Amino acid sequence: MKLLIIGGTVFLGRSLVEFALERGHEITLFNRGQSNVDLFPDVEQLHGDRDGGLDPLIGRTFDACLDTCGYFPRIVKASAQLLKNSVQQYAFVSSVSVYGDPLPEGVDESGVLATIDDPSLEEITGKTYGPLKALCEAEVSAAFGDCALLIRPGLIVGPYDPSDRFTYWPWRVDQGGQILAPGRPNRPIQFIDVRDLAAWILSMLESEEPGIYNIASTPGVFTMNSLLQTCCDATAEVSEFVWMDDAFLKEHGVGAWAELPLWIPEDDPMARGFFDFRAERAVANGLTVRPLEETVRATMAWSRTRSNDHEWHSGLTKEREAELLAKWLHRS
Repeated sequence: MKLLIIGGTVFLGRSLVEFALERGHEITLFNRGQSNVDLFPDVEQLHGDRDGGLDPLIGRTFDACLDTCGYFPRIVKASAQLLKNSVQQYAFVSSVSVYGDPLPEGVDESGVLATIDDPSLEEITGKTYGPLKALCEAEVSAAFGDCALLIRPGLIVGPYDPSDRFTYWPWRVDQGGQILAPGRPNRPIQFIDVRDLAAWILSMLESEEPGIYNIASTPGVFTMNSLLQTCCDATAEVSEFVWMDDAFLKEHGVGAWAELPLWIPEDDPMARGFFDFRAERAVANGLTVRPLEETVRATMAWSRTRSNDHEWHSGLTKEREAELLAKWLHRS
């Protein structure tokens, strides 16, 4: 296939290109040329801006387009309308957040989509992200109809993740010592390895399968404890997990999700559905989830390649973790 990938050098886009090249597809990337510019030197790269700078795509034809980085409906509409007569399929990477905040428990693809009072708003916040993604989906559907592939992943994890929302844990366990472990050990968590997602997207395009799909691991398969124990198995360092309950973490102002990745207090309305949404439709269409050990080991190996002065986007600082450990261990 001749594939156009909008983005293609960061995280999911990077993985899509790697898998597509392995499968022998002809790749063209369209991006601003600002991230990982030395990647894929043998791949055609067109540089432009999605916001008013789509001219390099005019007159080009492709079998499919993979849109990995659309956040505002006005901008997604521009690319979808430009390509609707020159691309057979359009795959748009959306988010499970389209179902709103908080996410309903057990939501599948028939769930009601979130709305926003001002659809022209172009500011990403916790409240606007999902509704704007839903409006982006609508623009893709308007242009491509039954040829649109709308992909709604939950948390995407694995090597080269710039968010650190999962990487923090393999990295932290790799350091050893006493480790703050949040909440209930057997509390379920849910995510998808970026490589499993990329492979599935390409398979869907290769078989010309459109539709709407949630993407995640099966609810309840992974827990916080199984993640941390798997991290232990992947390193020679010795760790001691100190499990702290939600009440203590909340009392001490620990920030859910960003400051302490994968942790949301169980009494938070957001928590009820975020680790419990359904992806049976994608599984029936070939989605596979690799063993947790493979995701952990690959993420840990990548984390070891980063410089010591890497700026973390998620996770506790060493000082903050030590402070909380001391308070927990010496509480009356």
